[in-house]
Amino acid sequence: MRIAVTYENGQVFQHFGHSEQFKVYDVEDGKVVKSEVIGTNGQGHGALAGFLLQGNVDVLICGGIGGGAQAALSAAGIRLYGGVTGDADAAVEALLEQLESVKNLHQPKEELQ
Repeated sequence: MRIAVTYENGQVFQHFGHSEQFKVYDVEDGKVVKSEVIGTNGQGHGALAGFLLQGNVDVLICGGIGGGAQAALSAAGIRLYGGVTGDADAAVEALLEQLESVKNLHQPKEELQ
């Protein structure tokens, strides 16, 4: 899985359409195996969904995001977690913990022991 976070100075940037950078995390088996900060090359608003799609991003974590951008991400098949604030790395770890918890809910009890 590949997760992108709108990024500025270690924090989740609060305006998706004005994001100049994303921090992208490669995740395997529920753990971050690689991360890098990438610039958007001046692209904004609607073009950012295509930018993320070209980068093989599966999930976006961001602060504020408008309806048009939400629709573009949905059409691109990118799962959105909006309204997030604070440290970017911590946001990714919190999401991974949440996804792991949900995954465990769907496993038979004998597999959890």
